[in-house]
Amino acid sequence: MSAVFDKPTVLQRILPMLRGFDWPLIFLLLVLTSIGLTAMYSSGYDHGTRFTDHGRNILLAAGILFCVSQVPPQKLMALAVPLYTLGVALLVAVALFGITKKGAQRWINVGVVIQPSELLKIATPLMLAWWFQKREGQLRALDFVVAGVLLMIPVGLIMKQPDLGTSLLVMAAGLSVIFFAGLPWRLVIPPMVIGAIGIVLIVWFEPQLCADGVRWPVLHDYQQQRICTLLDPTRDPLGKGFHIIQGMIAIGSGGVWGKGFMAGTQTHLEFIPERTTDFIFAAFSEEFGLVGNIALIVSFLLLVWRGLAIAVGATTLFGRLMAGAVSMIFFTYAFVNMGMVSGILPVVGVPLPFVSYGGTAMVTLGLALGVLMSVARAQNQPSQAPQEAA
Repeated sequence: MSAVFDKPTVLQRILPMLRGFDWPLIFLLLVLTSIGLTAMYSSGYDHGTRFTDHGRNILLAAGILFCVSQVPPQKLMALAVPLYTLGVALLVAVALFGITKKGAQRWINVGVVIQPSELLKIATPLMLAWWFQKREGQLRALDFVVAGVLLMIPVGLIMKQPDLGTSLLVMAAGLSVIFFAGLPWRLVIPPMVIGAIGIVLIVWFEPQLCADGVRWPVLHDYQQQRICTLLDPTRDPLGKGFHIIQGMIAIGSGGVWGKGFMAGTQTHLEFIPERTTDFIFAAFSEEFGLVGNIALIVSFLLLVWRGLAIAVGATTLFGRLMAGAVSMIFFTYAFVNMGMVSGILPVVGVPLPFVSYGGTAMVTLGLALGVLMSVARAQNQPSQAPQEAA
């Protein structure tokens, strides 16, 4: 009888919480965070406590991942409408009386200063996945129109701040949900063709479009300048083009094998701006070369592949859409960051997941991974249905 009342050990309490975890996903996260810590130690050695703070942020993200992963997808779906409504309300509040820093009105004081647009990176795909789950089996063209409106509300408010990088990430996450929900190809191909034609025309007429005094409609001045700088960084090599030029020099100087850990001259002579945040990929490339870049890119691709595999095996439409959206969030983060540092995309201030310094971005990544792990646990855990009495 005494065994019945024995107090369970700490290990016995923790093991059920770990049951159903996707261990290939955990392994890939360990690889990426190890790469991030290595890169941060080198690039941030003279930035005070950046290395230890980065490690703390990773542990914080891991804690958030663990907590969110314990929440079943059905309960996460119940949070979709409240989180989305709160996020949009905060964006409206930012537009009305937000805090302005460096020409951008992105923050608000609610006891602590927060950036509400970060919440929408998760709340928007969560809301869209909830919408399509409710419409499962009876989807019509109007439902995709409503989803487009739900997506454009936060994207428009974020672009108004202005914050092109965050609005791009929110849009990518939302569009991935709409696409995975079954958006017909006939509605996907025309915008892609129009976008491709627009890019060709901008490149072709770049001298005329980027001449002094020419003003593009829709875009803010700084957004226009970023595109023109991308097309010709040498237009202002010591000003707006400095970031791109130094990033490309660092990547190229790394060669095949790199200059070695802590041996990057562009990095340690401080030629690379923002070398611990947005441009840490340039610092990593200089020290670890093409081989290191391939290892990093393959790790991200495997992470995205594993996320999509979890999406395919999800037991509900909501889980499938959220897992797919989270996977595409990581793809967009990595692709945009590496692209802007390499000079093939405009500089938009998107961090490299698990590698760039930044507490807010790391918390968002932890939340996204928690959602992905929650979906994985729902499909990995055995049925808890009670057995019939013999």
